[in-house]
Amino acid sequence: MQAKVCTLQSSFEPGFVADGDYVIGGIFPLHYNQEMPDLNCTYRPSAVKCNGFDPRAFRWVQTMRLAVEEINQSDELLPNHTLGYKIFDSCAYPLTGQRAALAVLNGLDEAHSHMCTGASPLLAVIGESGSAQSIVVSRILQPFRIPMISYFSSCACLSDRRKYPTFFRVIPNDDYQVKAIAQLLLRFNWTWVGLVRGDHEYGRFAVYGLLRELQGTRVCVAYQEMIPLLYNRQRALEIMQVMRSSGAKVVVVFSAEGEMTPFLRDYMKQNITGIQWVASEAWVTASVFTGSEYYPYLGGTIGFGIRQGHIPKLSDYLQTVDPQRYPTNPLVQELWGALYGCTPFPSLGALLPPCSGQESLLEQHSAYMNTSSPRVAYNVYKSVYAIAHSLHNLLLCQPGSGPFHNNSCAQSNNIYPWQLQHYLQEVSFSIAGEEVNFDLKGDSIPYYDIINWQRGTGGKIEFVNVGLFDGTKAAGKELVIQEERIIWAGHQSKALVSVCSASCLPGSRKAVRRGKPVCCFDCIPCDSGKISNQTDSIDCITCPEDFWSNTERTACIPKKVEFLAYDSLGIALTVIAVVGACLTLAVLAVFLYHRNTAIVRINNSELSFFILLSLTLCFLCALVFIGEPTSWSCVLRHTAFSITLSLCISCILGKTLVVLAAFTVAMPGNNIMKWLGPKQQRAIIFICTLLQVVICAAWLIDAPPYPSRNTQYELSKIVLECSVGSSLAFWCVLGYIGLLACLCFVLAFLARKLPGNFNEAKFITFSMLIFCAVWLSFIPAYISSPGKYADAVETFAILASSFGLLFCLFSPKCYIILLKPEKNTKQHLMGKEKK
Repeated sequence: MQAKVCTLQSSFEPGFVADGDYVIGGIFPLHYNQEMPDLNCTYRPSAVKCNGFDPRAFRWVQTMRLAVEEINQSDELLPNHTLGYKIFDSCAYPLTGQRAALAVLNGLDEAHSHMCTGASPLLAVIGESGSAQSIVVSRILQPFRIPMISYFSSCACLSDRRKYPTFFRVIPNDDYQVKAIAQLLLRFNWTWVGLVRGDHEYGRFAVYGLLRELQGTRVCVAYQEMIPLLYNRQRALEIMQVMRSSGAKVVVVFSAEGEMTPFLRDYMKQNITGIQWVASEAWVTASVFTGSEYYPYLGGTIGFGIRQGHIPKLSDYLQTVDPQRYPTNPLVQELWGALYGCTPFPSLGALLPPCSGQESLLEQHSAYMNTSSPRVAYNVYKSVYAIAHSLHNLLLCQPGSGPFHNNSCAQSNNIYPWQLQHYLQEVSFSIAGEEVNFDLKGDSIPYYDIINWQRGTGGKIEFVNVGLFDGTKAAGKELVIQEERIIWAGHQSKALVSVCSASCLPGSRKAVRRGKPVCCFDCIPCDSGKISNQTDSIDCITCPEDFWSNTERTACIPKKVEFLAYDSLGIALTVIAVVGACLTLAVLAVFLYHRNTAIVRINNSELSFFILLSLTLCFLCALVFIGEPTSWSCVLRHTAFSITLSLCISCILGKTLVVLAAFTVAMPGNNIMKWLGPKQQRAIIFICTLLQVVICAAWLIDAPPYPSRNTQYELSKIVLECSVGSSLAFWCVLGYIGLLACLCFVLAFLARKLPGNFNEAKFITFSMLIFCAVWLSFIPAYISSPGKYADAVETFAILASSFGLLFCLFSPKCYIILLKPEKNTKQHLMGKEKK
């Protein structure tokens, strides 16, 4: 039976091929757009057509070729051995990346296809650029245990050694990039940002990592949008409408150059400005966006780029590419079309005019010739040298001291890819002063340049290095930025403000809006007695007990101490009390001077003197209520006042009884006067006063008044007052005085119509009426008065009642004594004078 012949079903020509002792593969996104074939399953589908030639990626290809040629010419690295290569186009798409991976494994045709009888002719692959493509390529190469080194795939997912055991890269893991972007957002207080990503693993894992980094910070995400992998203009316009309407002026983009190119073209057509772009390393140095037409919309973009290096011979090598040298290479023809807009070999149906043949590569072709600060190209350069150094170390192995089974070494004419991977994992070398090695996950040193898009010569965009991020530094010290060198969006020298809510100033707190992220809040002023002395305080701090908030609610200040001091109110009460005491003493002097006259003697002058003395003490007692309360003043306030007032009312009670008895003594059989002699009067006064003294003594023994700091009347003040100690005792003292006053009033009221031209009972009745009215008004006023005004009310009640007693009892007598002396006779006072 005849064996079936193995034939290639379709050809996929490489971009460049070179023979060598050891062959490595290269996969690059030489195009950034694809045309998918019609898959109706009624005929054999055509191959995917790649559009949008990328001169930048073509430069990467030439960098790989240059590195291989340098190694082949080196006497120190791989002497007597040469490297070959096969380079394919992935079209920046996973499906075509898969086609490239399979093509690089196959031979160029049936004659070059090696049967599976020995080691793989392919030792390693350099690729891919996009993480989504690298995932596909790595999974295809994994069964063959062929290592691959990516120069541009940064997805954190590729660090999983269980899923991608043969994957290495010379670009930092995205975990470091998202950490750097998070620190950048916090550095410039961009707390309200939008996220746009590509529809691939790179974008998905990067956004997930950034959200993880932003947890617990003050940065919130306003929206998340995704650019379709196969570009859809309608969906792109929807994303742009979200960007236009959102308050987020900062947009972080994790996307590849391929899908960003048509997106940004439509973005410019929509004439959207005022957006501060934060670019990922995948497109922050894309030369396709350096045209002057991009600057009004993308100028000021900032992002993290791959560390730049220096490749001495690259510029000269790039200029060796010429259509005459590569007449059959379609990629070179496409390069000329992209750079000059012409075709070097015109054919029937050509869309571009023919070239003159005089075209030469110049510096203005920055998309291809920009070698001043190679970044991705430098990564390609390092990748080739990493393979070469690993292969060199493998070939230096001495039999009996090798790393493989029984200390064996690899056979130089039959090297397996997994043997090369062992040395690749251990490789460490220096290139242009930079140390190159891989950790256990296949990752390299985390280092980024901070790139700012600024206007250059001719209005074109230049990528200016304004800082760095070194992931090997201690936490908080990784980011170094030269802010004064940055040009922001809109050609501004100051960073844009991108917040959902403006910061809450000291004196207020944040209140999150219902249903909104924590970055969207209202600023609520702190309540009285609470402060916030920091911007964006979450809560207000309650001031200590003896402190209160200032007007701005930014600091706690000592509470104002309040008491009935010698201010305007205190001085007025003091003057009134002193005047009352002096007036009472003046009356006492008048009475002493005229003590032998009838009006003084008619009703026990001794009681009148007692009343005047007690009224003097009552006036002076009012002074104890003024000033800062102390232990002795609190004790004297109520006790001295209550005893002196009780003495005064007791004397008036005695006088009332004498008046009542004097005018009823003439009644037949009435001998009441013998029970109301001077001794009995003194006994009444003594007993009535003694009862008050006993009450006060019990009060002082059980719960004496004491000075206290009252913070309840008004929270912003400390009211110094005298606490009564026992409320029961306080009201018993006042109640007893009220009882004496009521008794006086009743007795005087009964004697008001007794005969005589000077019936003192009338004046006693009126004085008690005033006295009771004052003290009945005092009770509600005292209870409702705050702070020092309670003491003022009590002082006023003492003075008012004292003045009422003084004027009602003694002004009629003084009037007769001083102005009507002719009426100061016993006959006139008794109403017995002759007509």
